[in-house]
Amino acid sequence: MAGEPSEKPGFLERQRAAHPVLDRVLRAGFRYQDKKGDYYAAGLTYFTVLAIVPIIMLVFSVAGFVLAGRPELLDQLQQLIAENIPGQLGDTVQSLIDSAIQSRGAVGLIGLLTASYAGLGWITNLREALTAMWDHPRDRGNFFVVKLRDGGAILSLGLAMTVSVGLSALSSGPVAHRLVELLNMENLIGIGVALRVVALIMAVAATSMVFTWVIARLPREPVPFRSALAAGVIAGIGFELLKQTGSLYLERVLNGPAGVAFGPILGILVFGNLTARLVLFCTAFAASSRASLALAHHPAPTGAVIRPRLEVHEGVTGRRVVALLGAGLLGGLLAGSRLRRVFGKQEHERQRTRP
Repeated sequence: MAGEPSEKPGFLERQRAAHPVLDRVLRAGFRYQDKKGDYYAAGLTYFTVLAIVPIIMLVFSVAGFVLAGRPELLDQLQQLIAENIPGQLGDTVQSLIDSAIQSRGAVGLIGLLTASYAGLGWITNLREALTAMWDHPRDRGNFFVVKLRDGGAILSLGLAMTVSVGLSALSSGPVAHRLVELLNMENLIGIGVALRVVALIMAVAATSMVFTWVIARLPREPVPFRSALAAGVIAGIGFELLKQTGSLYLERVLNGPAGVAFGPILGILVFGNLTARLVLFCTAFAASSRASLALAHHPAPTGAVIRPRLEVHEGVTGRRVVALLGAGLLGGLLAGSRLRRVFGKQEHERQRTRP
């Protein structure tokens, strides 16, 4: 009511008003939940695991072609197996290598087909998830055109990841050490720590570039690249933390036979799911900025429809009968009283006019 004091904002509302970063993080979290980010992350995890087997088949096929073309490498491999795996187990490994070399073409073809299916499913889910986080409407378009664009997107993503890995290798591999030797800096105190720090910074920068490109360019509708920069950096830092945690996990898990059997696949499941959630949350964070919200799509309100309504009540209810009878009785009494007055007045006039 007017004059009453307005309700005081709660603690969370006051904190959001005082801290814009907290407000944006909460907006991103609400968007992530509203757009079903966990469901999209589960789909991405499924296609990630599904692609592992065909990728391994492709690796074995490529190794088979390499060994078939380089007999000296095959001899060295067989010698290493004979020295380190003696007995029947060594013979079994030798026969597996021979069969892999003989069937390298069929294995490679099957692996390529299944990897293409899994890769297209993965990139399709990723692009749909990113588009949902941005909350952009789109036209479905032709099925084959969409799949061709998805294939181009996965090739572009592979190229971007190759560039990222190359930059990380240049900063942490022998190139960096060779550069230090050329500059005669190998004897400087702390040069090893400095190289590790530089390698970490370069890895984060390269990963951030990839994630920024993913967040800004893989959605099916164009989005502002500037809005994805901060989200890409956050995703790059988070991904490096996940990699370090994953390496520690593998070091501890691979010590026992059960860990060797189940540890890697469980690690891939958890790592893939956490990475998918990280990318989608960072996309929701980018879409929750003030600039992105100002450019967001707002659907036009639906027009108002005015329809005349005619109500027909069939039959006569008891109340209506009583009301009608009462109204008729009252009307009859009033009419009778009026008539008596008229006739009485006429009779009175008639008596006065008599001689």
